Amino acid sequence: MATVLDGVRSGDETPTLPELLRLRGERQPDDTAYVFLHNGEDPRESLTYGELAEAVDLRARLFGARGMSGQSAVLMYPSGLEFVRTLLGCMGAKVAAAPVQAPRHLKDVERIRRIAQDAGATTVLTETSVRRELEDRFGDLEDLLGLAVLDTAELAAAGSDVMTSVGSGPAPGRDDVALLQYTSGSTGDPKGVVVTHANFLANVAETDALWPCAPDGTVVNWLPLFHDMGMLFGVVMPLWAGIPSYLMTPAAFIRRPARWLEAIARFRGTHSAAPSFAYELCARMAAEGKAGGVGDLSSWRVAANGAEPVRWHAITDFTEVFAPHGFRPEAMCPGYGLAENTLKVTGGDQDREPTAVWLSARALREGRAEIVDARTPGAVPVTSSGRTVPGTEVRIVDPGTLRACPPDVIGEIWVTGPCVAAEYRGRPKASAETFRARMRDADGGPGDGPYLRTGDLGFLHAGELHVAGRFKDVIIYQGRNYYPQDVELSAEKSADGLHPNCAVAFAVERDEKERLVVVVEADGRTVRAQGTESLRERIVRAVHDHHRLTADTVLLVRRGAIPKTSSGKVQRRACRRLYEEGELADLAAPSPGR
Repeated sequence: MATVLDGVRSGDETPTLPELLRLRGERQPDDTAYVFLHNGEDPRESLTYGELAEAVDLRARLFGARGMSGQSAVLMYPSGLEFVRTLLGCMGAKVAAAPVQAPRHLKDVERIRRIAQDAGATTVLTETSVRRELEDRFGDLEDLLGLAVLDTAELAAAGSDVMTSVGSGPAPGRDDVALLQYTSGSTGDPKGVVVTHANFLANVAETDALWPCAPDGTVVNWLPLFHDMGMLFGVVMPLWAGIPSYLMTPAAFIRRPARWLEAIARFRGTHSAAPSFAYELCARMAAEGKAGGVGDLSSWRVAANGAEPVRWHAITDFTEVFAPHGFRPEAMCPGYGLAENTLKVTGGDQDREPTAVWLSARALREGRAEIVDARTPGAVPVTSSGRTVPGTEVRIVDPGTLRACPPDVIGEIWVTGPCVAAEYRGRPKASAETFRARMRDADGGPGDGPYLRTGDLGFLHAGELHVAGRFKDVIIYQGRNYYPQDVELSAEKSADGLHPNCAVAFAVERDEKERLVVVVEADGRTVRAQGTESLRERIVRAVHDHHRLTADTVLLVRRGAIPKTSSGKVQRRACRRLYEEGELADLAAPSPGR
């Protein structure tokens, strides 16, 4: 069993993650650190803290010997142990790592080029399997990217014999850059969030204060490790707590969601995180009778639910379906976070059941949060995303007047505290607007600050944050505000066979009027069984019945056509752009009986 080091949770005594790893390598060298589950099931590869510390030290020395210290590098790996070794090696060598997803299509290569250019990187770090796969599909990787490509596993194998002759460089400090996190929304114009070692340690300390990792804890993670949520829960938090982390790829989860829950039951997982749609997928899987072998989930203490906003029905459905498997309602911990705050901002208290408030749909359309009884016709549930811990503060601010909103009034979510990242790399204007915002005082002059402007809308009720949605995603239709996630949920539930997280709603201007567009993914089986026109009619009727909205266009597309982030969240603005450019193909399938 892992042992938490005395005093190791003090940020002053442990200034960086590489230093923390060094201490763990010395004091608990034989304890399991990370285990990779091949196909989401087979624990074929593992690292102890002693093995990891040695591997990370080797990579840090080799990166330093190649003159990479003080530079940036793009990290392109699957979710596996070499990513962990390389990420921590970069941190130890003072290399600013910019993790990215390996390109699935040729068009993705341009995004990696743009990220490398924005990060000032001339080198891509990767491993043999990724390089071979990409070169088989696209040709020579260095020519394709216009960057030097290093296979870190090969580099380490070749350099292990000369390790003693390669000196270690100066250790990173708290204010040194630990990571360049390119946000999920970074597309044509990527922005790299500069995360320091101090930011990392502050965020994981706050997460541990809210959702403590005991010495007998175990993490299970399927989220992509290059994404902020997967990195913190899958890599950083286990290292902080000195507990083992079991990793699987996102593809293993998507192909069979039960693998996630089976791993939690098998390895007695205590902490695991996922967006809301993952809990919905699992609940639907169980409802279809496909969860019989999941096993005992009673060890699960923190089921962090980090989508924004968290769907209340996803919480209640999952909790009800998996109660017979030992899942406790109080284990569900909704939270709110973003890359610009390293990750976590708020979270629900461990060992307390999640809560929601029910709002008047009419008031919501007018931009107000009017709390009503849950039985009120048209009432909309908004889940509490919990509270901050001391050191971090959340304010709700009117984005027009820049003045603080009172409780139960919707405004923009602003954040201040030690987890707020330094800036967007090389973008002083955008950094000032986002990271150094100030409220206005009663006289209209500069007030409290600086704050991080999140771009998200929400309100405070009973001291807890409730997230309403993205400011830029709000649908303004005939002078009223509609939150797209509510419309999307109605569309998804309009017909059997439609999946969670399969719809996007947005408004476009056509003929000098606002038009509502709803894009819904549907698989071939559902289309053949119900017919495209019948599906469209059901969606239109559901949107009108629940929201008094007329969907001017309902577009049925193939599964996978809606753009999503690496963690599975829909990208509404990217979907709107594809729609406007005519790149979303409408399904044309015969109705039943034809």
